[in-house]
Amino acid sequence: MSKHIETRDLNVYYGEFLAVEGVNISIAARSVTAFIGPSGCGKTTFLRTLNRMHEVLPGARVEGELLLDGENIYGTGVDPVTVRSMVGMVFQRPNPFPTMSIRENVLAGYKLNGARMSKSQADDVVEEALMGANLWNEVKERLDKPGSGLSGGQQQRLCIARTIAVKPDVILMDEPCSALDPISTLAIEDLIHELKQEYTVVIVTHNMQQAARVSEKTAFFNIAGTGKPGKMIEYDETATIFNNPNNEQTERYVSGKFG
Repeated sequence: MSKHIETRDLNVYYGEFLAVEGVNISIAARSVTAFIGPSGCGKTTFLRTLNRMHEVLPGARVEGELLLDGENIYGTGVDPVTVRSMVGMVFQRPNPFPTMSIRENVLAGYKLNGARMSKSQADDVVEEALMGANLWNEVKERLDKPGSGLSGGQQQRLCIARTIAVKPDVILMDEPCSALDPISTLAIEDLIHELKQEYTVVIVTHNMQQAARVSEKTAFFNIAGTGKPGKMIEYDETATIFNNPNNEQTERYVSGKFG
């Protein structure tokens, strides 16, 4: 469980367009790393390269290396589906499968992989994942009801349960709280603190207070202008990024002077 991530000179393209340029980053296992920066600076694009999700768009590709515990996930013969089972993704808007029950949502990853399990094994997976997502006590009496009947915050925790059910090493979160109310946001932030005991967590957030609350390290991304590639400007301990950054662009962003 939980893996160290490293990128070396990673460039991300959409067709001929260079979207993100030259990222070198080392992300520790069992930690929370936040990506911050203005809209359109490549944070989400870069996040999606960490589990080869961006490849689902035609013409999208990367150059450089992306190592998960030293293994290049873009190496020859590496199956993207395997990568995505090791590196799970939680999206901005909660997206439980609407026609599926809460229980079926949690087990969806196993179904997709064609895994066979007994009812008691499935019961254990469901309970463990929902407990891991701090949702078990709220839903244990209605596991056969549709996941879409839950509140927004509960739906997002259901999506987190679905992600951790397949035992990934890394969990990516793309603005997981932007569609949620403050109380649900707090519940997800508490959960992120717990998840890092077992997983490597990377979160894109527009909420700088959130980055400061949940992460050990923060990467600041920026873009020189429209049509230019996004770049990682600075990467450091979160406290340093917010209180004493090295780069003037970072300082201007975290102090609210732009963005």
